[in-house]
Amino acid sequence: MASSPDRSIVIVGASLAGAKAAERLRKGDFDGPVVLIGAESELPYERPPLSKDYLLGKAERTAVRVHDEAWYAANDVDLRLGVTVTGIDPEGHTVETDDGERLGFSRLLLTTGSSPRRLDVPGADLDGVHYLRKLPDSDALRDVFGHGGRVVVVGAGWIGLETAAAARERGCEVTVVEPQPAPLRAALGDELGGWFGSVHRAHGVDLRLGTGIARITGEKATTGVVTGDGTEIAADAVVVGVGITPNVELAERAGLSVDNGVLVDARLGTSHPDVYAAGDVANGFLPRYGRHVRVEHWANALNGGPAAARAMLGEDVTYDRIPYFFTDQYDVGMEFSGWFPPGGYDGVVLRGSLDEGAFFSFWLSGGRVVAGMHVNMWDDGVGPVEALIDGGAQIDERRLADPSVPLNELAG
Repeated sequence: MASSPDRSIVIVGASLAGAKAAERLRKGDFDGPVVLIGAESELPYERPPLSKDYLLGKAERTAVRVHDEAWYAANDVDLRLGVTVTGIDPEGHTVETDDGERLGFSRLLLTTGSSPRRLDVPGADLDGVHYLRKLPDSDALRDVFGHGGRVVVVGAGWIGLETAAAARERGCEVTVVEPQPAPLRAALGDELGGWFGSVHRAHGVDLRLGTGIARITGEKATTGVVTGDGTEIAADAVVVGVGITPNVELAERAGLSVDNGVLVDARLGTSHPDVYAAGDVANGFLPRYGRHVRVEHWANALNGGPAAARAMLGEDVTYDRIPYFFTDQYDVGMEFSGWFPPGGYDGVVLRGSLDEGAFFSFWLSGGRVVAGMHVNMWDDGVGPVEALIDGGAQIDERRLADPSVPLNELAG
């Protein structure tokens, strides 16, 4: 793609993916206009700290930013914050903002991210009901947790458990309510999800599994919740973490192909040749799996934005990274790599000691490792897991479980 001042690239979504895409465009010597538009008033920032170090007060606000404010001016990136894009015309190559401005583009990148699923029960709109997605959300929870008190967390997924850990570390009384029989069941299965549950119980969290929330009590502000089995739990605050949905409204109105996110090919290109998508909002085709997979995690935004930028510059791009995720809860640090559809594995092989809180786990399908994680095994880290996945070799499960056999040896 030739770079000239009259060939502009517009990025809708001042997110991690959007900011990293802008960075890659400039590193790629693109000298045309780059416009980065964000509905939030904050400089583009990374979201993982919002439920980890920033929520715990261990990181300053400036530490979560992708770049400082001066970077955008120094790199001639037209950053427009507090601006909402209301419409996209792919054929006319324009976007329209809420202040009535119409901007032209030669290439458009959608990095609009996702939004928390809302709890649809009576009382869900009371004061004291919180969601965690944006910096102001984390600011509000920092204040709530700083006062101690009773916190009910709805949902024992990653955000729910990380928020529960932060609340406990700040001295709150915490109850987690989850309809599944184990935390993280969809992500890890019963045994490993159950292990994370035991970690939380050991830190004083009251886990209520196998039941959901029937209603939230209170008049103007929440005073508690009532579970599906009729149990009443007092609460000064309720934190809802029941998943996210991709922000596809703009793409749908623009006529782009949408199915659990904006459908993109291995180049992160949408159904229109001049429009791309990356990050949470993109349902990308991963050649290694032969199917579309929407990855909601930090690493996908970090790497997907630059990959889309390279594609927009005309480079040969195949975005096929192994999905990666990490979490920190109490003294537990974990990294996970790989992917499997729900129930799409034959078994799990453990290596190390669950009791000591330092181990690997591997998910196998057809005798091959399709996913794996380590907990507090930082000498090896996640590298050997990804090597085993990439290698695709048939694995001897006994050797895989044997800590005396080097993982690199198994990976060849």
